[in-house]
Amino acid sequence: MSVAGALRKWARGHTERSRYSPVGIAFHWVMALLVLFQLGWGYYSSWLPAGGDKLLAYQVHSAAGLPILLLALARFGWRLLIPGPINDADRQGWQTQAAYAIHYVFYIAFFGLPLSGWVMWSSIAEPGPLYLAGVVPWPQLPFDQLPLTTRWRIMDLAEDVHLVLVITLLVVIPLHVGAALKHHFWDRHDVLRGMLPEIPDAEDPRGEAKHKPREPRLPSETAPG
Repeated sequence: MSVAGALRKWARGHTERSRYSPVGIAFHWVMALLVLFQLGWGYYSSWLPAGGDKLLAYQVHSAAGLPILLLALARFGWRLLIPGPINDADRQGWQTQAAYAIHYVFYIAFFGLPLSGWVMWSSIAEPGPLYLAGVVPWPQLPFDQLPLTTRWRIMDLAEDVHLVLVITLLVVIPLHVGAALKHHFWDRHDVLRGMLPEIPDAEDPRGEAKHKPREPRLPSETAPG
């Protein structure tokens, strides 16, 4: 059996129980934490006055942003190799289509934000070296031979793209979180449970094997006994 076949067989043991694989879960939560950090740190950095502190803050921002680009590539490849599970939320018609659309928007932001940040950093004059996670040297894009006015235009365009994608994330993240909570607490779907570290049923305080979708109650069940 090939390595890809062995991985699919291993992941199938999770997806057949309406769960994401541990690798998929790790991708989701690590990227979620990095994105939330970047949004907060980017806002903080924008308020710093020009100078050494602002440059250091942007270096931290880039050091945390470049891993998002690599993780997005790895996560996209993993999803092509190991499809996610079919869960209760995948059977909700327009809601499912909206969820898929939001996931595509997330991927556009995951690629677009670090790429536009890389372009911005490379287009200004000698801002300092880039480091992946603050450790591994990262090359700048070859803009140094371009005329200064062209570099400023590139920077302005990249900055506009960066801002639009940040605003987009500020819109879709609450939608994504709200939908997950609605599926979990109101519809009693298994989608959020499948993305959390697994709790053995013996330790689950609800004592249930899995969520059951909410169903309408019959009149006989609502009548006083």
